[in-house]
Amino acid sequence: MINTANGMMSTAPSGNAQSPGLKTYFKTPEGRYKLHYEKTHPSGLLHYTHGKTVTQVTIAHLKDKPSPSTPTAPSSSFSASSGVRSAAARLLGGGNGSRALSFVGGNGGSKSVSGNNRVGSLGASSSSNSTSTSNFDGKGTFLIFNVGDAIFISDLNSQDKDPIKSIHFSNSNPLCHAFDQDAKDGHDLIIGLNSGDVYSVSLRQQLQDVGKKLVGAQHYNKDGSVNSSRCTSIAWVPGGDGAFVVAHADGNLYVYEKSKDGAGDSSFPVIKDQTQFSVAHARYSKSNPIARWHICQGSINSIAFSTDGAYLATVGRDGYLRVFDYSKEQLVCGGKSYYGALLCCAWSIDGKYVLTGGEDDLVQVWSMEDRKVVAWGEGHNSWVSGVAFDSYWSSPNSDGTEETVMYRFGSVGQDTQLLLWDLEMDEIVVPLRRPPGGSPTYSTGSQSAHWESAFPVGTLQPAPSMRDVPKISPLVQHRVHTEPLSGLIFTQDSVLTVCREGHIKIWMRPGVADNQPNSAETILSTSLKEKPLLSSKVGSLSYKQ
Repeated sequence: MINTANGMMSTAPSGNAQSPGLKTYFKTPEGRYKLHYEKTHPSGLLHYTHGKTVTQVTIAHLKDKPSPSTPTAPSSSFSASSGVRSAAARLLGGGNGSRALSFVGGNGGSKSVSGNNRVGSLGASSSSNSTSTSNFDGKGTFLIFNVGDAIFISDLNSQDKDPIKSIHFSNSNPLCHAFDQDAKDGHDLIIGLNSGDVYSVSLRQQLQDVGKKLVGAQHYNKDGSVNSSRCTSIAWVPGGDGAFVVAHADGNLYVYEKSKDGAGDSSFPVIKDQTQFSVAHARYSKSNPIARWHICQGSINSIAFSTDGAYLATVGRDGYLRVFDYSKEQLVCGGKSYYGALLCCAWSIDGKYVLTGGEDDLVQVWSMEDRKVVAWGEGHNSWVSGVAFDSYWSSPNSDGTEETVMYRFGSVGQDTQLLLWDLEMDEIVVPLRRPPGGSPTYSTGSQSAHWESAFPVGTLQPAPSMRDVPKISPLVQHRVHTEPLSGLIFTQDSVLTVCREGHIKIWMRPGVADNQPNSAETILSTSLKEKPLLSSKVGSLSYKQ
């Protein structure tokens, strides 16, 4: 545990103590990010169970009380997930489209959520059944994360390492989850399992129950009746009035409506061509899921909605990023990685850029306007497993008068490193422009003869040549965990990093820990008015740790 008064580690024994070789801070041009505290699973959890899952984290903010009459708004949920089996960091509706990462669209958000209302101890210990939840006051901000066969819930406003609640699954392991704080009927949390089963539940109801099993759950795709391959990524549809989508390891994505019976009969026609995108709708009005999207051959590794819910990005085992017009059910654009599978994706809050990361150790910056890769981030030494835009960051030198926008984004990898990047398109050095020559085309549209020519709608581009894509270098490189990382989340006051083994670290932004002694209680506290989420152009920043 970190003593926030002096930034030093305490000597209290802990099975998950901060490793001596890791620094408790990292430097950026605007100041130091300091390790505030950590969250993890119970120390008694058997290590062999970790290998069966990759930990994903979702931030869930419970309002003061249920408000069933509240009009539906874009979901506001943060989640960070494994790029290998799960979604990337995202904020549905409020962030970069991962929201994913769904934390899988973007995980910075225009909508603020308040975490000022400190929640009393729930008393729901993960190691004891004789618990009491009488003092749960129905509000607060929580971390939801999966390890092995369990979902754990921690109070984000508490510095206790151990979770306050555990939920165990007897027949399969949870792999992905997403939260919708604007859910109208109480069911605000969705969970996808290794078996393909999907559950929707009320987070508040789980916290009020003293047991270790899901209570009041709606069960979809029971026993894999529609699809028996594992769930890889799950996301609420922003503004979708209870609709959510589930991606699977066999390349299919299903659209569900929460209001319909989870056991509704659904049968879909046989997929005629596994290599082509296709959409099939259920034959009956009561069916659930209501639609099947066949995306690709092999696994879909991550999905992310743009902030407004208009577009859905997917990345998969075949190495392709695909961007769809969600309402029209049409492929808009996409392209292939330089090498290997893509594992994670995230949107900028303005919907102009999509980040991807994967097995080529690169962070790709994809422009929706140009429908192509506009920059490659080089800096990771292993697979990139999580990406996210920081939509709360603004340049310290910005005066709001310049037209060119600068973006800050982050990435984490299996090299245990967190990298922060600044993206300013006017500052990128573009290589010598030349026709792509004999590169193959992956659609009926003709291959573009010039760099400036946009590809036809629906074109999947081949991997670009290394010499054709501008390169950017990270602003910060910092080893934050001893284990490979699986995701990251940006909040108003902090950056959260999570490793595959289920350990979460909360890094406070420069000045936050110093100016707010009780900042643990205000980690997501913001004013409800919208703030500028993207900074204006400033002088080129360079910084070396």
